[in-house]
Amino acid sequence: MADGAAQSLKSRVSAEEWQVRVDLAALYRLVALHGWDDMIFTHISARAPGPEHHFLINPYGFYFEEITASSLVKVDLDGNIVQETQNFINPAGFTIHSAIHGAREDAQFVIHLHTVAGVGVAAQAEGLLPIGQNACLLQHQVAYHGYEGLALNHDERERLVADLGDKPLMLLRNHGTLAVGQTAAAAWVGMFFLERACAQQIAALSGGREHVLIAPDAAQEETKEQGRGIGFISALAWPGALRQLDRKSPGYDA
Repeated sequence: MADGAAQSLKSRVSAEEWQVRVDLAALYRLVALHGWDDMIFTHISARAPGPEHHFLINPYGFYFEEITASSLVKVDLDGNIVQETQNFINPAGFTIHSAIHGAREDAQFVIHLHTVAGVGVAAQAEGLLPIGQNACLLQHQVAYHGYEGLALNHDERERLVADLGDKPLMLLRNHGTLAVGQTAAAAWVGMFFLERACAQQIAALSGGREHVLIAPDAAQEETKEQGRGIGFISALAWPGALRQLDRKSPGYDA
């Protein structure tokens, strides 16, 4: 049985790795706090410092609200666990995250979710529509990948990476949402905006597609340019997100 308690690794890893672990654990807790988790499923990962291309991911069987910096599991790009631990990982999570970490140097953090709104929009033929400000900010940054079933086939990794290209966000058709970032802050704000856009679209389409107002082309283009400042927003929002965790879900940094 999974046990949320884990012996602290702080004194046994580098200061750089510990900070990545703390940031990654914070992402898990934030997802749980927003109700975007899916029991023990879906994954968030982070590249571990060093030349080995190792990355950190959740131990299979833990709820996101239980994740701590010390409970995260370090693996290599072949799925081998490279630290002493009694835990194991979800093979489907390894497939998606190893593909992106192996191909994108800028993808230091990768968030993948199965939210109701995210899957709802991912299952719509038109994808993300420019019907709200969040969608207009992000639409040009969103890639799409067709559904191939549970992500257990390693052959899918090449197609996933090709579809993602150099974009920071993705809708996995019939599956969910994905965000990558150079920092935890960038990945978090990208996912927050994408999930908010999906929820807004589901709400708007509940009244029928024919009555939905699409943003004017000129406004879409203007908002697209304004969206290039999201990097600044992420750096501004992240400290507040951590303060929120300290109030509502402390202990992630253990």
